Amino acid sequence: MPSSTESGQPTVILVAGLAGAIGSTLSVAVHLLKTAPHLVKPYLTTEERFAHLPLSEMVVAGWDLAGANLCRAIEDHGVIPASIWQPLQAQLETIPLFEAPEAGMDLDAAIAAVSRDIDRVESMYPQANRVLVNLLPAAPALAGGENEADFRRTFNQAPDRFPDPVYALAAIHKGIPVVNFTPNEIEWPWVVQQAAQQGVPLCGRDGKTGQTFYKLVLASAWKARKLKITGWYSLNILGNSDGANLMDPERAAGKLANKTEILEEILGYRVGDSRSCHKVHIDYYPPRGDAKEAWDVVDFEGLFDLPMSIRIDFQGRDSVLAAPMAIDMARWMVALKQSGRNGLVADLAFFFKKPLGLDPPLSYEDQISRLNTLDLT
Repeated sequence: MPSSTESGQPTVILVAGLAGAIGSTLSVAVHLLKTAPHLVKPYLTTEERFAHLPLSEMVVAGWDLAGANLCRAIEDHGVIPASIWQPLQAQLETIPLFEAPEAGMDLDAAIAAVSRDIDRVESMYPQANRVLVNLLPAAPALAGGENEADFRRTFNQAPDRFPDPVYALAAIHKGIPVVNFTPNEIEWPWVVQQAAQQGVPLCGRDGKTGQTFYKLVLASAWKARKLKITGWYSLNILGNSDGANLMDPERAAGKLANKTEILEEILGYRVGDSRSCHKVHIDYYPPRGDAKEAWDVVDFEGLFDLPMSIRIDFQGRDSVLAAPMAIDMARWMVALKQSGRNGLVADLAFFFKKPLGLDPPLSYEDQISRLNTLDLT
């Protein structure tokens, strides 16, 4: 049980996509921080940080499609054993789960609907810090957004294809920091400008949970060791709803770009000579469920240009890896908001495939260093 002496400011994590695999796993993790913290706290990078934001005083609320039921979603996703989540069922059923804005709403109407829900959460937890975590599915990229008129025109042409900005703008207008865990681009210039004007920090994009995380670590090590990477083939298989969604080439484009570009950004050179020899593929394989698997073939050269190679078979759990990161980032963003930061925050690059902001650190060692020296005064 949590310490009876633990006290401080409560935090509400507002989740867009609460009934998804990651959102529902996050909900269970937050409740376990109250009843069985030993199952969650050791896996948080912020475990020893932010004493004024007690882990035991975190709560969750959020949005999903009409008819969504959180406990049914937990059962259907099959991420968490019943022996862990079912004892929490009564508490989980009290989590505020709001219906997403109706299909076809224009931008202002949709923002107003989400804002009303945020007001309801505030009335439930009037003294709490709030942070939005975007966990919506990968969506097709939308062009535009250099200014308000351009942004509105682009969004209103296809509001159902890309709902993410609705939640981000509603949060920004309420002074709530935003974590963009998805590969979806919500950080258009006008949106970032709104955040700066409201004194709201934003961080993103596309949380790196498995294959891209160890790709970052290994590429940083190869670069430091002066070994030249000549080829890298990556295959991901997963059988959850995220995997099914990514079978749409338009929806997968952003994630594939983020998973591909990160290698060249770290190394400082293109892998391969005249042809790109860095390949990334994602495949939906239902038997795996949330237990994703990644295979990598890495070719590299050493002394005398002699070739060498390594093989990696990574077997992970998508939502189990992602949920603690969402908690960590939520706590960072609350602390950053309290310290006066606003706009895009590059210092949290450690968590993302496509870190945004001014001069984000690229290598693993630089990302760790930036995180450890982040000034919150």
